[in-house]
Amino acid sequence: MTEKLADRSALDPLLANGWALDSDRDAITKEFTFANFVAAFGWMTRAAIWAEKLNHHPEWFNVYKTVKVTLTTHDAGGLSELDVKLAQKMDQLAG
Repeated sequence: MTEKLADRSALDPLLANGWALDSDRDAITKEFTFANFVAAFGWMTRAAIWAEKLNHHPEWFNVYKTVKVTLTTHDAGGLSELDVKLAQKMDQLAG
């Protein structure tokens, strides 16, 4: 079982890069906007491959060129290192 994130300072670079703490639960959220639907879907596909490699899957919602992502670790009851890793990878892929 994955453990809850003990060192919350690991979130600081993510928060500085557009991620936000979810006000309703222990999670982070970010909205990604792309040039069009194909670019958004391509990014989601690349992110899905990494999510599968990490065995950690996002909550996300896509409309046209916008993807809204929420990351939390259900097994841990909140944020974990997996959320930090996946958020960093998503930012890198959106680069």
